[in-house]
Amino acid sequence: MSESVAHPKLVLPGDYLGASEEFLPGRGTYEDSGRIYAAVLGLSHVDPRDRTVRVEARNGVPTLVEGELVYARVEELKSAMAICTILSTAERSRAIPGTPEGTVHISKARDRYTESFEGTFAVGDLLLARVLQARPSVKLSTSEGPLGVVAARCQTCHGPMARGSTEFECPRCGARERRKLAQGFAGRPPPH
Repeated sequence: MSESVAHPKLVLPGDYLGASEEFLPGRGTYEDSGRIYAAVLGLSHVDPRDRTVRVEARNGVPTLVEGELVYARVEELKSAMAICTILSTAERSRAIPGTPEGTVHISKARDRYTESFEGTFAVGDLLLARVLQARPSVKLSTSEGPLGVVAARCQTCHGPMARGSTEFECPRCGARERRKLAQGFAGRPPPH
């Protein structure tokens, strides 16, 4: 194995990573005359199973990965599904390009049986959700205890609601609404 890719290390575009007889070029690399080079600034990695060398971009374009936490805004509620716009990953505040849509099936909204989305979330709510499937369509879940609504809009006057310990309250009209609240939420969600 080439010394330059034996352990992950920071590489610059154009850095030599290895020979094409030794590795296959992966994401973030390119091949030129039998030699593999870094195409982006990032950490070099070798997959020993298929002998692929890749570079994970340091500040690359965010993509959705199964198991990752994301912020999503509820756009529409159907009887068995919530349609959401994915705003960003929870780890980065950078937006996901193309504003992808994701869905939360009613069976994945809570950790118990639920007949409707009433008291779970509503149109305009900002969710912290886990990606269950990234391709071909994005499927999300808020069933885990700490996942759920991090910010809500009043269903009466559509103003931003203040979060209490068990529900949201609208400072404008005084309406109180129940939601499945995200627990232990300490991050700052993207604006919705």
